[in-house]
Amino acid sequence: MAARKTTKKPNVSAEELTSHYREMLLIRRFEEKAGQLYGMGLIGGFCHLYIGQEAVVVGLEAAAEEGDKRITSYRDHGHMLACGMDPDGVMAELTGREGGYSKGKGGSMHMFSKEKHFYGGHGIVGAQVPLGAGLAFADKYKGNGRVTFAYFGDGAANQGQIYETFNMAALWQLPVIFVIENNQYAMGTAQARSTSTPELFTRGEAFGIPGEAVDGMNVLTVKDAGERAVAHCRAGKGPYILEVKTYRYRGHSMSDPAKYRTREEVQKMRSERDPIEQVREMLLTGKHASEDDLKAIDKEIKDIVNKSADFSKESPEPHLDELWTDIYAETIPQHSA
Repeated sequence: MAARKTTKKPNVSAEELTSHYREMLLIRRFEEKAGQLYGMGLIGGFCHLYIGQEAVVVGLEAAAEEGDKRITSYRDHGHMLACGMDPDGVMAELTGREGGYSKGKGGSMHMFSKEKHFYGGHGIVGAQVPLGAGLAFADKYKGNGRVTFAYFGDGAANQGQIYETFNMAALWQLPVIFVIENNQYAMGTAQARSTSTPELFTRGEAFGIPGEAVDGMNVLTVKDAGERAVAHCRAGKGPYILEVKTYRYRGHSMSDPAKYRTREEVQKMRSERDPIEQVREMLLTGKHASEDDLKAIDKEIKDIVNKSADFSKESPEPHLDELWTDIYAETIPQHSA
């Protein structure tokens, strides 16, 4: 099935551009702060930063509507912030504190917000994708017109459960957008060395699922493609695949020195393709904002992030009794007629 490459430049207002800039900058500064806290020993376990990939979630959230759902893997802080979750609660969860979204028991990879329709980061590679199809199945059953964004990476794209899900989603015409965040290196192996097909979105062809490749370093291009995918799903035409080609600046996790690529490669991407700098340049050259305006936004964002760090440090650790909570669901006794 032929795919459309996104080449046109969508129309966008100064307000939208500023909003995209602010949201991407919040993710960038938040992740930088999380990296600092990890280095100080305040974040335990694994910590996967989203730095460089900000345009993906910000662009797709701009195409979403209230009630749409999202589910992703372990590189999930950016998704949380983009859908409107409170930075205080996210940072407190990273540091294992009571004020976190999962009461400090989920950490970086496992937190949720039913209020924001965020159904989790998930630590098992690819396991969130069938869950995403399940969310979409529920919405189709209810006939509520909602769409689910199921995010996974280029490494997870080689997992068998992905294709079982593709089959069911196509068979049942589920309103799910499969978002492949292709940052090119999976856990540490270049896509060319691990994947037989150079274009991952074509993996849906066998199931009749349309898809396209998208420049994931351009927030406007991502939003444009997201709107097409959302319209396809809301029209009852079944699933859609977006392969969003992006790039992470940091290692797979904080413990990864990323020696499988050169510093020159990373620097070239930072200097030529950075998603935040692209929008910053558009704001300045289009005279939508001055340097002082952008400095004020940066200060505001830094204040929000510093506040979240302070909140996380002040929030108490979970009480030992919490070891026994949220393990079993209470069931309603069944009475025979």
